[in-house]
Amino acid sequence: MISDYNRLSGLQKVAILFSVLGESLALNLVNDLDKTEIRKIRAAMRGVNNVSFMVKKQVMEEFYFSFVSEKFVQEENDEPKRPFDFLNDLTDEQLIALVSSEDSRVVAITLAQLEGEKRTKILNRLDEAQKREVLVSIGNLNDVPLEAVVQIANKLNKKSKQLPKTVSFSRGGGKDLAELLGEMPPEDEAIFMENLEQEDPVLAEQVKKYRITFESIFEIFPDNLLRDLMNAVDLDAVSMALKGMDQSISDKVLGILPKKKQAMFEPVEGAVPKRDVDNARKTVVSAAKQMEKDGAFKLEDLLGGDTVE
Repeated sequence: MISDYNRLSGLQKVAILFSVLGESLALNLVNDLDKTEIRKIRAAMRGVNNVSFMVKKQVMEEFYFSFVSEKFVQEENDEPKRPFDFLNDLTDEQLIALVSSEDSRVVAITLAQLEGEKRTKILNRLDEAQKREVLVSIGNLNDVPLEAVVQIANKLNKKSKQLPKTVSFSRGGGKDLAELLGEMPPEDEAIFMENLEQEDPVLAEQVKKYRITFESIFEIFPDNLLRDLMNAVDLDAVSMALKGMDQSISDKVLGILPKKKQAMFEPVEGAVPKRDVDNARKTVVSAAKQMEKDGAFKLEDLLGGDTVE
């Protein structure tokens, strides 16, 4: 065991410092080392595995005082009062991108600055091994010098300015999948949903919560919504969309239209390109989705969502 501080070389002291703080954190403090010097330190670290607590303490104290006196002394007014304030301006996605490649101690220091809910969100996005390391590090941050924390804050602040400025982005899910299906030909959409119900019933149920099809409109829309929808779509598109539908559906639509539109309505006769029918039905579905966005209804309610007596 190394127990005599006075017999240590400068390289050994730096190696002990790196062992105590971890390489990533130490490099934040001693940031003027070249690759050759870093390789020498790594090699020296293998020879200082067994060091007494008192020697480690003396090394840390020596480094701390030299660090303050020579490298990071600033005017009082220049010292940021809240060096991690910039974290408050970042989204969850940006925070994850900021710390994902950092050492566990740096991640721990960063998470320690966040509110509980946001901290938990970021922590849960880490893999299990890194999460364990970060949790242990959070419980052992008292030995990190204040100047090291400030230096890490400055480094991360600079790094954060290079992150994408988007507020958020989608990670998929039932809603996005439902929107993608809505762009597919009806036959392909139906086949996909049949397969999805077999392979992933949970996801299929999520998709159904956001999925409006031309056929489902006549199953779930009450007459008042159906009337508003058909009034919002060009009459020629309504006529084309109804091509090939059961006569009872056509009669229902015609019956809810205003008298003037009833008189103007002309069913599409003869054979027409299937593409024209599909496009007309997409027009109706798009109008229904726009009504939902405008707050005319909630699809979940129409599908029989949970209620409270």
